[in-house]
Amino acid sequence: MSESLGSGPVPRPQTTLRHRLAELRGPASAPHPLDARALAALAANPGCRRRALLDGAGVDKAALASALGAPSGFGQSQFAFMRGHAFEAKVKADGGAELLRLLGVDDREDVRVPDLTAAGPQGRAARTALALREATEAGAEGAWTLLDHPMLALEVAGSPAYLEPDAVVVGPGGRWTVVEIKSFPMIDGSADAAKVGAAARQAAVYVLALERTARVTEGASVAHSVLLVCPKDFSNQPTGSVVDVRKQLSVTRRQLARLTRVEDIAAALPEGVSFDVAACSAEELTAAVEAVPHAYAPECLAACELAFHCRERARAGGAVEALGRSVRGELGGLTTVGAVLAAARGEAGDPDDPAVAALRRAAALRAESLEEAAACR
Repeated sequence: MSESLGSGPVPRPQTTLRHRLAELRGPASAPHPLDARALAALAANPGCRRRALLDGAGVDKAALASALGAPSGFGQSQFAFMRGHAFEAKVKADGGAELLRLLGVDDREDVRVPDLTAAGPQGRAARTALALREATEAGAEGAWTLLDHPMLALEVAGSPAYLEPDAVVVGPGGRWTVVEIKSFPMIDGSADAAKVGAAARQAAVYVLALERTARVTEGASVAHSVLLVCPKDFSNQPTGSVVDVRKQLSVTRRQLARLTRVEDIAAALPEGVSFDVAACSAEELTAAVEAVPHAYAPECLAACELAFHCRERARAGGAVEALGRSVRGELGGLTTVGAVLAAARGEAGDPDDPAVAALRRAAALRAESLEEAAACR
């Protein structure tokens, strides 16, 4: 993680790693950016080395999934993207008048809106860090500062990530607050719980990145609640709600710390493995993907472009993970559907194992119920 006010993660000799990741991605392929939504999904499933490596290498997982013959519908529709962009433009129009109104700022003439333009993500991250320091100094004197699409830096599993929240507001006293603008409606003061939860997990990644910069910025503090801005009821009028993200922040921090470093995963790969969609055949890409362990769960269908491919492989191998993480946890050492069925029939498994005993009891109850039903006919 970054410990300076510079352009992001602490510089370290990663020439070999960057070269290796470029080889895995394909020399002609530009790295796919790792955003907060992807980091939130990665933190929710830290045991998936496949996703950690592909995201760290900047592989376009949507293109890879299509090349594997298992394209995913994951992602935002063009209509939803345009609607969200239009709503964000409305919130930030006229110098962010609507956003500042939601923050309770009466005189927006006194609000500072610094220019964050710079070359490349590293340059923008450095410019953002400088703007945050200046805003904190101004906040000590009671001034407000609105940072529109700042660039934040974070190191994840040894790979740098650059994140771009919708906005960060620095208020009097040097308090930094993340602003998340979403186009789903807030009806009678509440919104869809699943969508709010997803927004909170994404915002927690931004808060985590801000904390790294705040540590080296005198007088700065980061709010552990974010301002969620959504359309009010069935109109396009912005309304805001403060969302506490302390729980999501704690989980995200712990899960990201558990991720195996990208260089360790890459070092364990066989020689010649490549995820270059343009240069490799479907068979070669399949072999490359299968060389990296995965941790599929049904929740992946809403968060990862490779979910359909991984689900197919998990089903083909009879992996109990395909039934859900809760089921996997209950079955203990029984890792395949075949092993579960054999244990239930009494053909395998340790009778003293609680999972095996429960399965055999359930099988006996089922057989008894079928016998009674047959007798009643």
